[in-house]
Amino acid sequence: MRRVALIYNPMSGQHPGQRAKLVADVAAALVGAGIEVRAIATESPESAGRQAQEAVRDGCDTVLACGGDGTVHEVLQRLVGGEAALGVVPMGTANALAADLGLPSSPVKAVKMLLGATPVRVSVGHLFYRSVEGGARSRYFIVAAGVGADAFFFSRLDSRLKQRFGYVVYLVEALRLWATYKFPMFTASFTESGREMPREVEASQLLAVRISDFGGLVGNLAPGAAISNGKLRVIAFKTFSRVRYLRFLIAVMFGRHSYAHTIELVKCISVECRNREGSAEQLFVEADGELLGTLPVRIEVEPQALNLLIPAKTLGRITDL
Repeated sequence: MRRVALIYNPMSGQHPGQRAKLVADVAAALVGAGIEVRAIATESPESAGRQAQEAVRDGCDTVLACGGDGTVHEVLQRLVGGEAALGVVPMGTANALAADLGLPSSPVKAVKMLLGATPVRVSVGHLFYRSVEGGARSRYFIVAAGVGADAFFFSRLDSRLKQRFGYVVYLVEALRLWATYKFPMFTASFTESGREMPREVEASQLLAVRISDFGGLVGNLAPGAAISNGKLRVIAFKTFSRVRYLRFLIAVMFGRHSYAHTIELVKCISVECRNREGSAEQLFVEADGELLGTLPVRIEVEPQALNLLIPAKTLGRITDL
């Protein structure tokens, strides 16, 4: 790192008034290490990627996304395929990528750890979907992408309540969804190594996972998933039973979940999802916790597409997977 851009949303989080001070402290730690720093406040929720790209054009070799997984997601879109490195400074409600990288929750401690980090070329997920307006779109993702119940969950989140109450809003909305959502089924078609023809299943929820450790209660949700992995690990819920969903989620919280026929863990090259024949149900798609659009969708991996700053203590675990 020689020239660093700090991209941050001045209004995100439960305490936006403290955001400027946190960013200033992070910048001071970098300057103290002899690094040139530009602190860039986002102009809108969608501007982070464009502003990161402009900073790279102006000579920054590293972009640190100061926020949660949503901020990382936006910045990621403009760094894929380039040489500039992406780093994560956890300041958001959900910081799954930071947890996977072994970064502490303190932004200053995290950036000090990043000073000794190595930029490593990693693979990212690539998702092709339909916008709510009907147009063809695509996005990259680095944590997870979902179809069905979890995407509907994100469509219901109130950003103002999320900012005010943080993670509590996630828990309340998850309980409401479990009690009221009908879990409509859709068709998922997996392309797997060694199979000539795609394998189709009926599912109510699908989650393509790219990281090995979500941290907190979720932990290692999908064994074998990793940002260094050139294939997808996809969890397919082939049920609409609320009881089976609840049992699985409780098992996840205690680290005792397993996979079988009803809730399957699939290793695949790609997966495509579409509405069941004759169904007009609007089923949503999300990536990295950001609501994107609707079916149909194709999810695959873009190999070795991004330079990601990985701390020294985490480097061996991630690159060995």
